Amino acid sequence: MTLAAADRARVPAEVGIGRPVVWHNPARVASADALAASPIGAADVARGHALWARCAPLLATLFPELAASDGRIDSALVALDPPLAATLVGGAQRVWVKTDHALPVTGCIKARGGVFEVLGFALDVATAAGFGRDADVTQLASPAWRARFARHAVLVGSTGNLGFSVGLVARALGFEAEVHLSRDAKAWKKDRLRALGVRVVEHVGDYTMAVAAARARAAATPGAHFVDDETSRELFVGYATAADAIAAQLDAAGVHPTPAAPLVVWLPCGVGGAPGGVTLGLALRYGDAVRCVWVEPVRSPCMLLQLAVGAATPVSVRDVGLDNVTVADGLAVAEASRFVAQTCAGLVDAVVTVDDASLLAWVRRLWHEAGLRLEPAAAAGFAACAQAVAGQRTSDRAPIPAWVAPGAVHVIWTTGGALLPEAVFEALLAA
Repeated sequence: MTLAAADRARVPAEVGIGRPVVWHNPARVASADALAASPIGAADVARGHALWARCAPLLATLFPELAASDGRIDSALVALDPPLAATLVGGAQRVWVKTDHALPVTGCIKARGGVFEVLGFALDVATAAGFGRDADVTQLASPAWRARFARHAVLVGSTGNLGFSVGLVARALGFEAEVHLSRDAKAWKKDRLRALGVRVVEHVGDYTMAVAAARARAAATPGAHFVDDETSRELFVGYATAADAIAAQLDAAGVHPTPAAPLVVWLPCGVGGAPGGVTLGLALRYGDAVRCVWVEPVRSPCMLLQLAVGAATPVSVRDVGLDNVTVADGLAVAEASRFVAQTCAGLVDAVVTVDDASLLAWVRRLWHEAGLRLEPAAAAGFAACAQAVAGQRTSDRAPIPAWVAPGAVHVIWTTGGALLPEAVFEALLAA
């Protein structure tokens, strides 16, 4: 597809030639206005918290590593050492790391969405079979319920991490699971899924093709549930519940953002569900005291393009001559979720694109200087923060925005890497 001239004019020239860019979102509005127009609101997030709370005993039963947290899936909020923080934002500003790369069970942020949606499906199946609202949820881990769940299949298309999160919990409950993986998915991620008993379907095409194939397969499979990374409200709500958890952590650390001294959150972005949900959840919690910046690879800036041309117009990175090939396999997405683009258009402050060399450099640096074991995609926030705050490139040569001024508190959200096989991680460090 060729972009119309008016749409192309909205896209920074740097995007089409694969150069890093800081794109300031012209559609950003007051949070209250954006939330008023959102199809997902506070009631949905409250429902999400209720589902997590109800299923916590079940998760603790299924996964022994969750026993200590009573079935709660969350990650630590870690302060970055001041010398390293200073290289990112300068001065004495604080930089925190939300360590979702080390989330228990899945080792990636996709647990917040994928595990959440499969739990919801399990409760739907159980309720339809007569499982009471007040029944002991741990019964759903019994052989009898596993046998009933085995009559159903859960399907998903993925570049790897969502597929693992969905496949892991689906198999733990007894569902059949089928994961369609794009060409970008790493071999070790495929092997990990097969070891769980998941049917892995490999595609020579990219993420969009894998999702389309999984969607078609689910539609033709009686009793199947398709986890739709492009349009699922449940995934989005699951991610949005993360905001209250980090708000409690920030409050305990004495961090109380204001519009004048905002919380600036740096979020890696693939199709958009995880950063979208987190962004909306944070906006519900903090209003205009939070500023969210999404980060994409220079050759896969699908969300930047979608936000630039508007959610009503489908667009691919190939429409501007990019090939969607990046070392950040979790972010290798050619077409963004238009649902997320529409829902979050007024809440995203900026999109920053980063090149593969900077991702790999930050993987090495964060391991050696901070002990953080990250995939390239999970290092995106650090690369973007260093680039944007330094003001090295802006699409419109505008002044550095207020959200990177002194007084801001930065949170960089990591997304995957703790479960990287040793040989794979060593290869990244040597790259």
